[in-house]
Amino acid sequence: MMRSFVWKTMSVALLLAPLNIVTSVAQTRVTVVKVYDGDTVTLADKSRVRLIQIDAPELAESECYADKSRQALESILKSQTITFVEDSKLEKVDMFGRKLGYLFAGKVNINLKLVEIGAATPYFYNREKGDFANKLLSAAKTAQSKRLGLWKECPGTKLNPFSKVQTSRGLALTSSNQCDPNYGGCIPIYPPDLNCSQIKTLGLAPVRVIGRDVHKLDRDGDGYGCN
Repeated sequence: MMRSFVWKTMSVALLLAPLNIVTSVAQTRVTVVKVYDGDTVTLADKSRVRLIQIDAPELAESECYADKSRQALESILKSQTITFVEDSKLEKVDMFGRKLGYLFAGKVNINLKLVEIGAATPYFYNREKGDFANKLLSAAKTAQSKRLGLWKECPGTKLNPFSKVQTSRGLALTSSNQCDPNYGGCIPIYPPDLNCSQIKTLGLAPVRVIGRDVHKLDRDGDGYGCN
């Protein structure tokens, strides 16, 4: 009887005991002195940080929304106390010697914030998921459904967390570059002239011609172009 009582007491204690599984990760107060693009910064100690688990359009390749992504990161970092936090599950330094991690402005996860506003997308390099993978993917799906940021201005952009984001070069839809009323869907207004290769890259083919075919996409005159 006593043995049974002891066993029951131990079982209850184990159920009620807190799970003290604490993962230790490096957290460092840092000063950002330069924003290279939407996912890379330079710190005061001259080290570079690659924001982990996200990817922003390439500024060097003039990809759609690249400059706005960089501006978004600069705006979030402005006049903020920034903390660098490593991911407990992932590598700490990449092949280029850049530190890998998250930047926090107070309690705001900046990596996550960039995805929430459509300035970046999730990127799980080597298919590895870190501490915030689920939140990043959920935020991207929401931003995409609401057509925020690059999801609005860069037609044809795909959400694939296992691949770097690819947006079309220099074909963002801005306030001065809206949809051309001569076509169904949302074809960038003329000029500049676009060919079917570019239209297909944007994911907008085939195109229905409902007005004047200024881009000369409908070669056979059947009312549809790039089909």
